[in-house]
Amino acid sequence: MTGYSDDLRLAHMMADSADDLTMRRFKAVDLRVDTKPDLTPVSDADQAVEEAIRGTLRRARPRDTVIGEEMGTTKGSGSRCWIIDPIDGTKNYVRGVPVWATLIALMEHGRVVVGVVSAPALGRRWWAARDGGAWTGRSLTKATRCQVSSVSRLQDASFSFSSLGGWEERGRLGEFVDLTRSVWRTRAYGDFWSHVMVAEGSVDISAEPELSPWDMAALTVIIEEAGGVWTDLSGAADVDGGSLVCANPVLHEEVLKRLGG
Repeated sequence: MTGYSDDLRLAHMMADSADDLTMRRFKAVDLRVDTKPDLTPVSDADQAVEEAIRGTLRRARPRDTVIGEEMGTTKGSGSRCWIIDPIDGTKNYVRGVPVWATLIALMEHGRVVVGVVSAPALGRRWWAARDGGAWTGRSLTKATRCQVSSVSRLQDASFSFSSLGGWEERGRLGEFVDLTRSVWRTRAYGDFWSHVMVAEGSVDISAEPELSPWDMAALTVIIEEAGGVWTDLSGAADVDGGSLVCANPVLHEEVLKRLGG
């Protein structure tokens, strides 16, 4: 166990209560979409999850700062900061697609030390604590270790992404398409799923051009502890960098180069 065992257990506990809330709303959503998707059920669930997590942290970690997608920053008095995305993949959630998750991360002195990604509709969870390895399973006691792949050539690599729009907006669509032509296989598994699949070795490369800190904080420590490399598009390992490129250590530099990093 690592020095963050208690924090990891707390993150799992908060993920458990988040799963209860999100699954209840997910099953209640009316999936008939007429003209445009109604995101109201998502915003309700988003708010409820973040409120529940913040309530737990107020009691269990009162000195820690909390940053959440829905309710901004609550400043604490120490060097520790929790970063929360109550539902990553909200558009999937509203359409009944099971690829969405609650993301919970703990940063200390500017470095993510605990990350939990809980995807209850997939029946999966991924987590890591600094120096404790990356794991996946249904719970702390039912887990298998995550390890990135050893695929060493781009032409043998599987690449997952979210969409084309962000690449076009950033003026990097050409580089992105060139990369898709260079690899063995492309799939848009999307959102958190692309990146945790890199951690467990079922995908070799993942990239997203536009992200907030709460979209990526929990993922970074999971990727690292699985033996992978993550940076933003400029090559910096910065959760405020606004983008995320993940790969095994052999492929990462070349992927970054291809994307114009």
